[in-house]
Amino acid sequence: MTSALIVIDVQNDFCPGGALAVSGGDDVVTGINALMDDFSTVILTQDWHPAGHSSFASSHPGQAPMDLITMPYGPQVLWPDHCVQGTAGAAFHPDLRTDGDLIIRKGYNPAIDSYSAFFENDQTTPTGLEGYLKSRGITRLTMVGLALDFCVNYSAVDAARLGFDVTVREDLTRAIDMNGSRDAALTAMQDAGARIAV
Repeated sequence: MTSALIVIDVQNDFCPGGALAVSGGDDVVTGINALMDDFSTVILTQDWHPAGHSSFASSHPGQAPMDLITMPYGPQVLWPDHCVQGTAGAAFHPDLRTDGDLIIRKGYNPAIDSYSAFFENDQTTPTGLEGYLKSRGITRLTMVGLALDFCVNYSAVDAARLGFDVTVREDLTRAIDMNGSRDAALTAMQDAGARIAV
């Protein structure tokens, strides 16, 4: 009862055919569904941006997707418009089980992106997940989902920093892998104290 599975952003826009498709993103769905049976607590996260979000390249004239800019909270990769609230792209992959205990929606503040399941990218504004887990006495987390080098990475690093025992199932994640970001993320997660398992 002290462990939970965190399923990160397995949404249509991050799967093949989506606005910010991760190669092989839909390949993780069957394995994640099966793994859910091993946990008494399952939490799903959902990227949930308002139209015109500040992390969208379309909100910055002259900028293109994957450009890097500086926001008041630090560096920000600019993305194609994705996971806009209420759209088909923001919906969970149709084959993903969604019968979990909690859905955490993140990235809905128009001025701040939110990779982590725990904090917005200012690293101070909480999503509420930490409090939920601690109130339930949950200390061990297994993380899966999309994308390994962004939302899974930030979530795992934050969870380890908050004192949770963290395992990332690399086989049930996929990476964007932008300029070596996959390997950098694996190193960052391990340096923070998370275990990488396959």
